[in-house]
Amino acid sequence: MGAIAVKTAMEHWCYVAPLLRLPQTEDDYNALVEALDTVLDAGGADETHPLAALADRMGELVVQYEEAHLPPIPATGIDALRFLMESHDVGQADLSEVASQGVISELLSGKRDLNVRQVRALSERFSVPAQVFIE
Repeated sequence: MGAIAVKTAMEHWCYVAPLLRLPQTEDDYNALVEALDTVLDAGGADETHPLAALADRMGELVVQYEEAHLPPIPATGIDALRFLMESHDVGQADLSEVASQGVISELLSGKRDLNVRQVRALSERFSVPAQVFIE
């Protein structure tokens, strides 16, 4: 790294430092999450983009804060299924490769447990690890 790069970094450090520091408060955390969204939107989501390393570091700081300050969200496999269905705008009838609409309804209401075949089908359908649906 050349002297010019170091000088430029030093001149802008007061703007860059908050992006590279572990948040100490909820306000710091919220500001970092908002800044991370901006970096990702500016190209940091692309691993080949120059901002990718900054986005990675900011993401690590967000995760560290969350692990230290936010309680884990208890979730079951059925909770995950509900979330995935809602976020992908998928209805019970759209999961015919998993089970009939009636069986899906029983799964969601807790009257049935997911079986191995259904877990595999859901894993493939939503491109998530099978462990998401296993309690």
